[in-house]
Amino acid sequence: MTGKSLSGPHNDRGLAVKRILVFILPVLLLLLAVAGTMIMGALVPDPEEKESEITAAPVLVAEAFSEDTRLSISTQGEVRPRTEISIVPQVSGKIAFISPTFLEGGAFKQGDLLLQVEQREYQLRVVQARANVARAQTKLTSEKAEAEIAKRDWQEMGREATEISALALREPQLAEARAALASANAALGEAQLNLDRSSIRAPFDGRVRTKKVDFGQYITPGSSLGEIYAVQIMDVPLSLTDDELGQLGLDVGFIETETNRGPEAILTARVAGRERLWRGRVARTDSGYDAKTRTLFAYVEVIDPYGAGAANGAPLAPGLFVNAQIMGKSIASSVIIPRTALRGNDQVYIAKSDDTMEIRKVTVASSD
Repeated sequence: MTGKSLSGPHNDRGLAVKRILVFILPVLLLLLAVAGTMIMGALVPDPEEKESEITAAPVLVAEAFSEDTRLSISTQGEVRPRTEISIVPQVSGKIAFISPTFLEGGAFKQGDLLLQVEQREYQLRVVQARANVARAQTKLTSEKAEAEIAKRDWQEMGREATEISALALREPQLAEARAALASANAALGEAQLNLDRSSIRAPFDGRVRTKKVDFGQYITPGSSLGEIYAVQIMDVPLSLTDDELGQLGLDVGFIETETNRGPEAILTARVAGRERLWRGRVARTDSGYDAKTRTLFAYVEVIDPYGAGAANGAPLAPGLFVNAQIMGKSIASSVIIPRTALRGNDQVYIAKSDDTMEIRKVTVASSD
């Protein structure tokens, strides 16, 4: 049986037509899309052209004026007492007396008795030391008399005074008696000193910060009984940059003298619900800069902060955080402008008469 081929001229032409359509049809579609887009774009009307108008931006204008100005620096600091010490006894014993003023917040005057150790033992030592002094004085007097007798006996024998020996004149015994008297006097002085030290008195006018002992407690030398501070002067350390130091006209290591006074400082704080004000002066500055902050401290000194220097009865108390305004050097004919008028570090916009602005560089002496 003989087989028959399925392929023929008609099948080959059909396959060629299909291949042509696969390649040509996408191209035709793309061309039609482009042509349609172009036709639609051509049919869109041209946009109406309008002339742009330049409108002026509203600005706030401040009038600058010239006057002699004194610079000032605003900063903050904490009040500290110039002198603050711990009360430390130099003798041991039981506390027999405590002043009613020796308690937290108590006030005292220089020389006031704050505490007292039992004195009976120290009084007995003084009595004993005085007896030893009297005994040594008697011994010295006796030796002097013996020396005089020996010298007179030597002369009565008709011998020259230059021939008598030091031993015959009892000079060694006299030296020993004088040394014994000096030692007895020293012991008496020590006993009297310890008796005086049993009474602890205030070294200055001040206030009590802390109290650590009470009546009847046994204390030893070196133990802390409390802390007190003087009220004559308060210091306020204020941190300043180098630029601020220059504005105040101060140098590193400045110390106020009668002929070179420090700048005035005004301190303010809210105390008991009211704004208070104290006045002081910069008395000194540090002799070096802080390595971490690159600043140094200026110290404002307030005299008698619990008395004449108080603010309507409110003292400048230690630990109070205050705002400080320090008066600096004066600048003649300086131009004053609002801080908001300064652009950048040294530029100001100047409004001109033709409603335009000019940028001008300036030298800033101070800004706040």
